[in-house]
Parts: sequence; structure tokens; C-alpha cells
Amino acid sequence: MNFRTNINVGPSPWKVSYSDNVMFAGSCFAASIGEQMLMRKMPAMINPAGTVYNPVSVLNTLENLISGKIFTLDDLYNYEGTWLSFFHHTDFSSEDHDSLIDKINDRSVKAREFLSNSRFFFITFGTARVFRWKKTGTIVSNCHKIPAAQFETELLAVNDIVDRWVSLLDRLPEFNPDLKVVFTVSPVRHWKDGAHGNQVSKSVLFLAVEELQKHQSGPGYFPAYELLIDDLRDYRFYSDDMLHPSSSAIEYIWEKFSGAYFDIETVNLQNEILKITNACNHRFLTGSVTKKKAFAQKMLKQISEIQARNSFIDLSAEKEYFLNLD
Repeated sequence: MNFRTNINVGPSPWKVSYSDNVMFAGSCFAASIGEQMLMRKMPAMINPAGTVYNPVSVLNTLENLISGKIFTLDDLYNYEGTWLSFFHHTDFSSEDHDSLIDKINDRSVKAREFLSNSRFFFITFGTARVFRWKKTGTIVSNCHKIPAAQFETELLAVNDIVDRWVSLLDRLPEFNPDLKVVFTVSPVRHWKDGAHGNQVSKSVLFLAVEELQKHQSGPGYFPAYELLIDDLRDYRFYSDDMLHPSSSAIEYIWEKFSGAYFDIETVNLQNEILKITNACNHRFLTGSVTKKKAFAQKMLKQISEIQARNSFIDLSAEKEYFLNLD
């Protein structure tokens, strides 16, 4: 008897390798998968404007990168002594507007260069509900803890999302003709909207993504939402807040992700590297210097072998760690 609905994620025709830049943008779920790649020393970049949740804010992030937008003081807002950008997450805020502008533009320049040489862009939509700043009508990426009375809430329409993104998908090949877009819908529920409100919001996102997959560029789709909500479907796979996936759930979804987008060579290489990065967290039960040195030498040998075959993989931090293990 089968007591769960096991979702089979078939292999993608497009494969991610260690030579491919991969950008992730969107809700915190995008960060969860992106961080798995970084742990394995894969060339990934996560949320250049910080975590963003709705389709319009993700689109604004991408449009700002493509256009090479340079942020100035006019793009910032001061709230009770703190400068912030409504295009960015709260990570991008400071009491010093000059340092904030430098931080935003430095990140933007690096992200634009990275994206121009990327092969994959994984986009995670978290909610279709947006906040508009009343002063300008602008849809913000984050409210920055400004009183709710200064914003209006709105549920995006499917057509609005589709029209905005179709326009961008039409222009993307001019910026990077090799870039492949893959959409996902975050399995994290937005409980502030209530149970019913969350379901309505997610439904809008699914309908929009369904339409966007018809675009001539052929965007892909990865079923992150379905894997947690329909496949795992148990609160033991959630963190303490009962909303975000637990570490074991993320690992399960990562297995499905890597199984779909990695070929066997990439799978084997990332497993080798993961052993190295995990070994940096190894704790010895005794203070045996001999055991530590033997372990360090073993790891250093493995690092040398990996880098001899893959000179582009940076394991310098791990090498330094084992060289100084005492």
C-alpha cells in the first residue's frame, strides 16, 4: 500500500553544470535552493536586491539589472533617520545614504555582470498580494516596517502579472540570449493573508505561471510547491513556525531539483565537494593531534585531486582551514 502521493520530477532537457552561472530571485525559498548550490561551490547568486516576494518586485529587480540602473539619493526614502529603497529588502538600509547608495550600486553592477553570463534564472513567486506606497502608487518590494496606513494592499490580477512578464521575456534575449528562465511557486504560506487568502494568492500565481510557460522562449517550471504541499504533506517536514520547510524537506526538494537539472558528472562532483565542505564542520571527540593531522592530510589530498580536474572551483577557504587544523 502506498500512503503518500509521490511526485515524479522528470529530467529537464536543460542541465546545470559547474561552468554555468545560476541566479535565484524571489521569496526565501529561492534562497534555500540557491544556498544548497553555494554549499557545493557552484557559481550561484541569490537575490541581488534581497528577498522579494511578489512577481512585480521580482520583475523590477530584473529590469533594474538589465537596464543598468544607477541608484541615486532620489531613489531612497528616509524614515525616522534610516535611508531605504523600496526596490530592495531591509538588508539594504542604512543611516548613511552614501554608503547605502554605494552598497546598492556595487551589488547591482556585480549582479548585472553575473546575469549577463548566466545560463539559468530560477524565479520563485511567493505571493500575488502587493503593497502600494500611497505617496506614489509604487508597488514596493518591502514595507521596511513603515506603518501600514501608508500603504494600500492589492491582489494582482493574473493578466497583470502575465502582461508584465511577457514584455520582459520578449526583451531578455537582447540582454542574454542563452538565459533560460525557470519559474517556481513558493510552498511557504503567507499566513498573514489567512488560510483562504493564501490559497487565492497562490492560485493567481499558478495561473500566471501556466500562461507564462506558453511564451515562445519556453520558460521551465519546477514543482517546489507541490513537493512540499502534496508530496511530503506532513507537519514534521516544517520548521517550528509551521510555515517554512524544515531542513529535511529542503534536502528532499534539493534531491528532486538536482535529479532534474544535474547530469551524472555534476552529481558526482557536487557530492565530492560536499564531503569537503561538511568536513570543515567535523568535530573530534578527543584531542589527538595525530588523528587531526591525518584527517587534514586526507582532506587536503581530496581538495588537490578535485582542483586538478576542475581548476575553476574555489576551495581556497577549505584548504586554508585544513592547513591550519591543529
